[in-house]
Amino acid sequence: MHHFCCAQAMSIHCSSDMKPSPPSDPMSRSQNPAISRVQSTRDSVPEHVPSVNNNNHNQNHHSRDVKINDIVGNGISGILYKWVNYGKGWRPRWFVLQDGVLSYYKIHGPDRILVTKETEKGSRVIGEESIRRISRRRNRHPHRNGHTSSSSRSRKPVGEVHLKVSSIKESRSDDKRFSIFTGTKRLHLRAETTEDRAAWMEALQTVKGLFPRMSNSELMAPVENVAVSTERLRQRLLEEGVSEAAIQESEQIMENEFASLQSQMMVLRQKYWLLTDTLRHLETEKVDLENTVVDESQRQLKNVGASSRSRPDKYSESASESEDDNERVDAAEEDTDDEENTFFDTKDFLSSSSFKSSASDFRTSSFSSDDDELYAFDAEDNIEPAIRAAGTNFPRVKRRKKLPDPVEKEKGVSLWSMIKDNIGKDLTKVCLPVYFNEPLSSLQKCFEDLEYSYLIDRAYEWGKRGNSLMRILNVAAFAVSGYASTEGRICKPFNPLLGETYEADYPDKGLRFFSEKVSHHPMIVACHCEGKGWKFYADSNLKSKFWGRSIQLDPEGVLTLEFDDGEVFQWSKVTSSIYNLILGKLYCDHYGTMRIQGNHEYSCKLKFKEQSIIDRNPHQVQGVVQDKSGKTVATLIGKWDESMHYINGDYSKGKSHESLSEAHLLWKRSRPPQFPTRYNLTRFAITLNELIPGLKEKLPPTDSRLRPDQRCLENGEYEMANAEKLRLEQRQRQARNMQERGWKSRWFAKDKSSNTYRYVGGYWEARERGKWESCPDIFGQVPSDQTLDE
Repeated sequence: MHHFCCAQAMSIHCSSDMKPSPPSDPMSRSQNPAISRVQSTRDSVPEHVPSVNNNNHNQNHHSRDVKINDIVGNGISGILYKWVNYGKGWRPRWFVLQDGVLSYYKIHGPDRILVTKETEKGSRVIGEESIRRISRRRNRHPHRNGHTSSSSRSRKPVGEVHLKVSSIKESRSDDKRFSIFTGTKRLHLRAETTEDRAAWMEALQTVKGLFPRMSNSELMAPVENVAVSTERLRQRLLEEGVSEAAIQESEQIMENEFASLQSQMMVLRQKYWLLTDTLRHLETEKVDLENTVVDESQRQLKNVGASSRSRPDKYSESASESEDDNERVDAAEEDTDDEENTFFDTKDFLSSSSFKSSASDFRTSSFSSDDDELYAFDAEDNIEPAIRAAGTNFPRVKRRKKLPDPVEKEKGVSLWSMIKDNIGKDLTKVCLPVYFNEPLSSLQKCFEDLEYSYLIDRAYEWGKRGNSLMRILNVAAFAVSGYASTEGRICKPFNPLLGETYEADYPDKGLRFFSEKVSHHPMIVACHCEGKGWKFYADSNLKSKFWGRSIQLDPEGVLTLEFDDGEVFQWSKVTSSIYNLILGKLYCDHYGTMRIQGNHEYSCKLKFKEQSIIDRNPHQVQGVVQDKSGKTVATLIGKWDESMHYINGDYSKGKSHESLSEAHLLWKRSRPPQFPTRYNLTRFAITLNELIPGLKEKLPPTDSRLRPDQRCLENGEYEMANAEKLRLEQRQRQARNMQERGWKSRWFAKDKSSNTYRYVGGYWEARERGKWESCPDIFGQVPSDQTLDE
């Protein structure tokens, strides 16, 4: 125990008759091994500390010990199945409960424990399988009886759980399972039968009752009968001939000093407990949050099948103590507020037997289609063929399925070492190595939002048939689908140079996309896309907030979708955060409310649920479609990294699964790429930086595909990529001066009425003519007369 914990209330007595009470007789204590650890602590108290010897107290302890002995005996032992990880599943272990500690041992392999009747003598064995194992071991090795006990007892257990600081919880979905939470990890255990679980739970709860947790008020409460005597001081002063008045004054000084010392010790003790509780709470949050992310990632990876075997580096067995995906709970589990309760369990809904739509086959169908198919086009079987074919009746274009093989072996970079090497420097002028980048620019990332553009094509077809409700439902699914590609993407895109552009002519999707960086401070990217019967345009700017272990990104700007029939929808993106920047596994989350405003009959509100440490089912999205009167006409549910469904009517308050059997699929995520990358790029993202034959000659010198550092990173030429990145960032520092001198975007202009950037036209016409005289060579060498002093 920490020395601050020993601070106690003290009183000053001047009587010379103070004598320490005799220590209690050790033989009068209970000999129950289950509480021997508590007794050993008492034995260590010095003899001068008074002890209490009360007959009624002893009688109460005796009756309590009889009850404990009936349940626990001299210990509990037996086989329980422990969840290890998704690769190994449930594995049997031999558990021993003794002295308030639950230890477990392996029963297979070279480190297995030998159990016999001699080793478990005096213990209560739970489970028929455990008893059979003891009997089988005795019959197989009768000559080892004299040696097994000492060897097995001295064997070091695989793990230990101290029940004093643990919580025990029964499973609500499986009558054979229970879990033990220690504050830093959770053990998931399964008994052979329901009766065995009940026996284990009774024993564990009984032993845990010996170690009740104390509240802060109890910890801070003063302890009586602790005295400090001044008699020896008085005698010494009398021997020196000091007057009575001086002696009393000396005693008063001593009393005041001890009182002051006691106050200081109590303050330090309180600070110590507060700090301990805070550290324990932070550790619990960190471990549980990391396990939540790992569990969800492991579940998705397991369902991918063959793809998972090619990505062992992303998800290792480091989550060996993670919990079963079917029951994600926390030791400090609490009821959430009313707003959170509106999110019913999307995963349970999708897997329920009452769900009759084709979405129940999501896991199989979304990841088992033809390898030659780049895009996923999913819809219900009972919709019109023309609607189903929307977005698919375009010419096929063969695109690459993997990135080039790296030329060099990549060297890992430590963020801490990078900061250490730049101490005293202006970090805004430090060039981050390309190790932290992915081979795409922010301009290309904008085009990733249109990966599932077939949803807009379907919305257009529904509108032509006069079904405005289905139109906005598909628009809402499209707005959510843009976040699917962010799952597992922990590398940042390249920051485009001022005036940098990107074009995407995708006849296989029936659209043409163009984007440009139109401002350096603040950094604003504008884009414009034209499809069959619709236009999509936006400008975006990110405001970031650094919170120590995470960074929060708040997007600013409006996304507009305009159909040829005059219907317009506008919305803004929700907040995104990246967690575990310093320690732990990096992951991103999106949360907030997205409102899709339409200028005709309907509008939509989508709520992205923020992931919490007790959330077993992250990434949930739920929304409603309302008419002009505010009546809810449809409900949307799903996950931004999986799929979206809709139900006619208002089901936003989380009704039963039986009421949700009429849910219909709107969108589901495409399967992972056949050849995964370190950057976790999607199949669609792998194609964005491709230079197909004949394309390079048609591109302007400002296109992102021609950016040398980005191209070198894609090719695996890391040393060259770092050198080029440093050169371009030095050149980019001129951008502020260029903007101040009146630089204007070539292809976009700011609309004063809406304060947004709009495409002015002319790019595709210039591309046809090959006239790029007005486009500067922004990736070339910096002229010496333009070099700025740093």
